[in-house]
Amino acid sequence: MSILKTIQSPADLKRVLPSQLPELCEEIREQIIGTVSSVGGHLASNLGVVELTVALHYLLKTPADKIVWDTSNQAYTHKLLTGRREQFHTLRQYGGLSGFCKREESEYDSFNAGHAGTGVSAAFGLVEAREQLKQKNKVVCVVGDGAMTAGMTLEGLHHAGGLGKDFLVVLNDNQMSISKNVGAISAYLSRTISGEFYGKMREETGQLLRKIPHIGEDMQKLARRAEELAKGAILPGLLFEELGFQYYGPIDGHNFEHLLPTLENVLKMKGPVLLHVITKKGLGYEPAINNPVWFHACPPFVRETGAPAKKAARPSYTQFAMDSLVKLAREDQRIVAITAAMCEGTGLTGFEKEFPDRLYDVGIAEQHAVTFAAGLATQGLKPVVVMYSTFLQRAYDQVVHDVATQNLPVVFCIDRGGLVAEDGTTHHGAFDYAYLRHAPNMVVMAPKDENELQHMMKTCIQHDGPVSIRYPRGVSLGVSMDAVPAALPIGKGELMKDGSDVAIMAIGVSVWQAMQAAERLTKEGISTAVVNARFVKPIDQDLIVDVAKRVRYVVTVEEGCKMGGFGSAVLEALSDARITDVTTKMLGLPDWYIEQGPQDLLRERYGLTAEGIYQSVKELVGKAPVTKQDRFAVGASLDHLPHGDEQGS
Repeated sequence: MSILKTIQSPADLKRVLPSQLPELCEEIREQIIGTVSSVGGHLASNLGVVELTVALHYLLKTPADKIVWDTSNQAYTHKLLTGRREQFHTLRQYGGLSGFCKREESEYDSFNAGHAGTGVSAAFGLVEAREQLKQKNKVVCVVGDGAMTAGMTLEGLHHAGGLGKDFLVVLNDNQMSISKNVGAISAYLSRTISGEFYGKMREETGQLLRKIPHIGEDMQKLARRAEELAKGAILPGLLFEELGFQYYGPIDGHNFEHLLPTLENVLKMKGPVLLHVITKKGLGYEPAINNPVWFHACPPFVRETGAPAKKAARPSYTQFAMDSLVKLAREDQRIVAITAAMCEGTGLTGFEKEFPDRLYDVGIAEQHAVTFAAGLATQGLKPVVVMYSTFLQRAYDQVVHDVATQNLPVVFCIDRGGLVAEDGTTHHGAFDYAYLRHAPNMVVMAPKDENELQHMMKTCIQHDGPVSIRYPRGVSLGVSMDAVPAALPIGKGELMKDGSDVAIMAIGVSVWQAMQAAERLTKEGISTAVVNARFVKPIDQDLIVDVAKRVRYVVTVEEGCKMGGFGSAVLEALSDARITDVTTKMLGLPDWYIEQGPQDLLRERYGLTAEGIYQSVKELVGKAPVTKQDRFAVGASLDHLPHGDEQGS
C-alpha cells in the first residue's frame, strides 16, 4: 500500500518508520511530477526540498510549531503532508489549491508569500509574537540561498540575531534562485567545506597555540583572529555568526541519516540558529535537473521527455519587447539592461548573448536595481529595467524617490502587466498603472498589440525622462509588423473608430476587445467610438474631451485596478474640462485581490472580454435587460461573489 495515501496529517507521518522515509519521498516526487506535468507549476524547486520537508514535519509538532516558507512556491510536499493530497490535482487551477502557502487554505500555512525575501522577517514576527504571548512553540523559516540576495533577508537576520530569541533558519542551498545565483553572497556560500576538515583545522590550530610558550594576551587575540579569518576563508558560517546566529553545516539535504539527527539537535538549541542544507533542484526527474530554470515555473509538459505539452502559436509579447530592445541596443551604445534574477523569465537571454557586458543581473534585489539604474542614468547611460509588474512593486519608493524626483531617463519595461493566470493573487500585475501614474515626471504607456509595442520601445529609448511600458503575459495577436519602429508622440492617443452614442476608451490589451464590442454595438444601432489611449500618463486630454463632447456615454476599459488607474485618469480629464453631460462607467479589476485562474476565464469573470464590454454598454444605455448572470459576468459587487473571493481564494 502507498505510504503517502496513509498520511492525512503530520501526526500520521510520525507513525512512519525512519527506514520507510526514502520510499515515501519517492512517492511524493511521483505525485508532484505527475500533477505538474498535467497542470503546470513550480517543479524543480519542489523536487529539491522533499526530504527536508518530510524531516521538518517528522520532528516538529505542526501546526503548533510554525514553518514559514520563503517565497512558498516550494511548499508542494508540505501541502501533500498536511491534508491536501486529495485536492492536489487542483493545484493552481481556478477554485483549486494555491501554488503558494495560503493561510486561508490550511492552518499549517503560517504565512502567505509569493515574493522572495520575506520569510525571515515574517518568521521572526512569529517568534516575537510567541514571546509576547508566553508560548513555547518552535518557529522555523526555510529560506533559499537565492533569497540571500534580497536585502530584506539580511535585515531580518540582523534583527533576529541581535535579539537572540530561539529561532531556526534553514538555508536551503541549491545555488539557484530562478536563474543561476549571482553576486558576492552567492560566491561566499559556494565556499563550502566539510565540517570534518574544519574541525581538524581548528584542533591543529589549537595544538599549535598551546605549543607556543608564554604567549601573551595580545598574541592570543591575534591568533584567535587569524583563526577566524581562516575559518571565513573556507567556511560560509562567519557571516551568520557575525549576525548573531549559531551556524551549522553544510549538510546533505537528501540524506535522512544526516538530516534527521542534525535537525533534531538544532531544534533543541537556544538562541538563533542557522542550519545550512545542500539540496539539488529537480532531484528525481532528469529533465528538471538538466534544465532547472525552465522547470522553475513550467507549463504542462510531456512527462516522458520533459518537452512542453504544446507550443505557442505565436511569439510572446515578452519576446517582441526584448527583440526590439536588442535592435535598439545595436544602434545605441548607451543602452544597458538590468534584471533582478529574472533573465530568462523576462526574455533577456538574447540581450545577454549579444551584449554580455551591458546586462546586469542584480539578484533578488529590485530596490537596488532601480537605484542602480538611476546612478547609471546620471552619467549619460540609458538603463532599461526589465521586471514583472508584481516585482516592480517592491521598488516603489526607489522609482519615486531616486528616479522620478530627478527626472532621470530610466526605462521600465513592465512584463506580465494585468492578469497572469495560475500564479494568482500575489502575481497579477494589477497595480502598476495606479502606482506609477501619480509620480511626477513619469510617462506611463501600454501598447494595443505587438506592432505598437515595438514603436513604444523606440519611444521609451528616445524619451529624456522616466518612462514605463507595460505589456501582458502570453502570446501576441499576430498583427502585421512595420519594418522600422518609429517613436510615438508622447501623450497622444489614437481614434480607432468614431461614433456618436458611446465612446469606449481603452488601454493596452483591452483595445482590440473594445473594437470587437464596438463593431457589434454599431451593427445594432448604437454608434460606438473607440479610443486607443496609448498613454495613461500624460493622457491625451484633447482627444478624450473631443470625443466625449460628441457622445452621451463614456466607458473606460483597462486590465488593471480601477482605483486610481486609467479610468480614473479619464474621469479626471473630463472633470478638468468640465464635461458633465456624459454618463460614465469604468471597467477594470475590482478592489480585492484577484484569484488564480486562466487569463481568458478571469477576463470573462471581470467583464474584460468583447462580450463583457458589449454587455456593459448595453446595460449602460438601457437597450437590453440585464440578468443577474450578466451582472456577474461584468464584475458584480462583493455580495454576489462566492464566499472567500474577497481574499482571492
